[in-house]
Amino acid sequence: MKLTIERAALLRSLNHVQSVVERRNTIPILSNVHFNVQEERLAMTATDMDLAIIETVDAAPKSGGATTAPAHTLYDIVRKLPEGAQIGLDANGEEDRLILMSGRSRFTLQTLPTADFPQMTDGDLPAVFKLPADELRMLIDRTRFAISTEETRYYLNGLYVHKAEANGIPVLRVVATDGHRLARVEMPLPNGASDMPGIIVPRKAINELRKLIDETEDDVEIALSDTKIRFSFDNVVLSSKLIDGTFPDYDRVIPDGNDKTLEVNCEDFAAAVDRVATISTDKSRAIKLSVDAGTIVLSASSPESGTASEEIEVDYSQGPIEIGFNARYLLDIAQQIEGTMAQFVMADSASPTIVRDTDDPTSLYVLMPMRV
Repeated sequence: MKLTIERAALLRSLNHVQSVVERRNTIPILSNVHFNVQEERLAMTATDMDLAIIETVDAAPKSGGATTAPAHTLYDIVRKLPEGAQIGLDANGEEDRLILMSGRSRFTLQTLPTADFPQMTDGDLPAVFKLPADELRMLIDRTRFAISTEETRYYLNGLYVHKAEANGIPVLRVVATDGHRLARVEMPLPNGASDMPGIIVPRKAINELRKLIDETEDDVEIALSDTKIRFSFDNVVLSSKLIDGTFPDYDRVIPDGNDKTLEVNCEDFAAAVDRVATISTDKSRAIKLSVDAGTIVLSASSPESGTASEEIEVDYSQGPIEIGFNARYLLDIAQQIEGTMAQFVMADSASPTIVRDTDDPTSLYVLMPMRV
């Protein structure tokens, strides 16, 4: 394998593929990126055995072939080369070496046999549909903050994607919860998704996908079965195993008897929460909301730092209520609300609260209260 490639093109693609490679690997080949030259294209592949990415990029090959090279080391080298540089890659000499040349720089990297690199097969993916990149970004951004990081509850370590009905209309619904908060977002069901199974897409796959689609405006093709999912767009194919588990019945968590409705300017509310939470030093970042007719007082106290409170105007006319929340969770939800006003639907200080964007009926958030 021998080729010449522009630094910018190689760096962009290496940035994508090396991100999948774990820093610590018990299997040496999984630390490497696989190169394969075909015609005028260089295909780069990386995998951690659960997630795989293939990205192709234009190159000027002098001879075809394949090799592997340490992903993170190669990325760091290319990143430090000057902008506009031309990079030569040569693996035609010794079998276990890749030579990288650029200007007066020369690097020799240890390679591993291409036969050792695992072949990820998707199998049959019967459900196929497309989503515009901006809608997929929206679905991810408004839910992934609520994905659990608790490994023992592995079935919560991803986004639950499934078909559902809202007011008699078929929708594609995405749900995430960590037991303290829940995010649910939906959109009209795309063509081709009517037979899709309910699936749980792992957190790492979601995070890698989100980084990749930040740079595209094209539609993303999604193909899936009950065990695997594949995302295809531009020159990238990202495939992932799905979480083998049952997502809990989230509808049971969403209260339907809450009778106290409060509306507040979301930007003002988030800024006040952020200021008051400065005084809260414990891990829970507890903040108390004291609500009465027309006003809400946010307060926090800490034995080390003192106390803080701030009053803001709200649209509220029911009886007084005091309720505590984790300030970080409040801010996470507030960041997803694009409209001017946030709506809180409460019952009492011990029951879950529903939060909505008054301008967006497709999004719903549930937040468990705290004792303060």
